[in-house]
Amino acid sequence: MQNIITAVIQGIVEGLTEFLPVSSTGHLILTGKLLGFTGEKADTFEIVIQLGAILAVAVIYWRRILNLLGLIGLKTNSSQPEIPAHKLNLIHVILACLPAMALGLVLHSFIKSYLFSPYTVLAGLVLGGVFMLLGQGKQAAVQAEGIDQLSYRQAFLIGLFQCLALWPGFSRSGATIAGGLLLGVSYRAATNFSFLIAIPMMVAASGYELLKSYDTLTASDTGFFVTGFMVSFLVALLAVITFLRLLERLKLAPFAYYRFVLAVVFLGYLLLTA
Repeated sequence: MQNIITAVIQGIVEGLTEFLPVSSTGHLILTGKLLGFTGEKADTFEIVIQLGAILAVAVIYWRRILNLLGLIGLKTNSSQPEIPAHKLNLIHVILACLPAMALGLVLHSFIKSYLFSPYTVLAGLVLGGVFMLLGQGKQAAVQAEGIDQLSYRQAFLIGLFQCLALWPGFSRSGATIAGGLLLGVSYRAATNFSFLIAIPMMVAASGYELLKSYDTLTASDTGFFVTGFMVSFLVALLAVITFLRLLERLKLAPFAYYRFVLAVVFLGYLLLTA
């Protein structure tokens, strides 16, 4: 029963935080610390529930994904024509994903060895929050109101900003959305693009980690892992839909301040329990 409770809690944390600009990795590390759920099994479990969150985004954006693959046309609404193929396409996605994928491969061992402690996560939460406030405060004049107005240059530069999220706690969505704002991309377009490029990024990262750690799985863990996966999928589905509706009204600042408060509270906890 304790294992199922842990699976549910971690699944909820992953689903809520994976696509919000608060860092899911940071939250999972901190929650795992509180639950006493650490080690190789915990690392593999985090990979599996991340796949649940990816599936949620794929379900929400299935039309756009099929359009990117050239399988269907895409209409903005019933009164407008199909979006031309030269608008948002796979080149945008590739340009945005390559920098972080390449740098992640190069720095993988260093990141795993030195940046996954609670203290480095807390530093990432603070630094990421500062960057989000910078993105909101210094937002450039909007050049790309919709996702189909993104240029290749903007896509690539957003990909460079995504590299900041290799530091656990910084937040991939926070880095890409704030980076998009600095480049003249609207909140909604930056958010939609951030969620879309999360799919190949997370599939690649999760797939790589899963191949390295699949031998830690046993048949007795099936219920535990399936529970976490399903909870993560359902919660992420609701979180993404809600976040898309609220972002333009809330902006990034409330999430940045939340990160600061979380960092201070958990630092106090670590110092008291040291």
